[in-house]
Amino acid sequence: MLKSIFTWWNGATIGARFTIGRRGVLVGEDAGGNQYYEAKDNSDSYDGRRRRWVIYQGYAEASKVPPEWNGWLRYTYDETPIQSPLPRQAWEKDHLPNLTGTVLAWRPTGSISRLGVRPEATGDYQAWKPD
Repeated sequence: MLKSIFTWWNGATIGARFTIGRRGVLVGEDAGGNQYYEAKDNSDSYDGRRRRWVIYQGYAEASKVPPEWNGWLRYTYDETPIQSPLPRQAWEKDHLPNLTGTVLAWRPTGSISRLGVRPEATGDYQAWKPD
């Protein structure tokens, strides 16, 4: 409870939850636990469209929003992915948020943050020397 009062990066603040709860209605939730809301009316709409919000589960990171919900948030789709799911191709992978800076981030061979030894130089490198 105290985290939501003093921090914005751990989900939504108390003020945001109050505003969204008063002005919006829950329209769905994705597999990651993010909750999506749409305004009850056009009182604070932009360009005649009802306002849409997301309350993140955990750390507030925009890359946690899956593509189908991102399209709904940006008014690409009028219906939510629950009402009209997007067809999924056999070659599509599951959505992953940006993992940079986490323990799950990709670290190439020779990276300082990866345990192990950097491979030896192959000898084809020549240092630049000014003339």
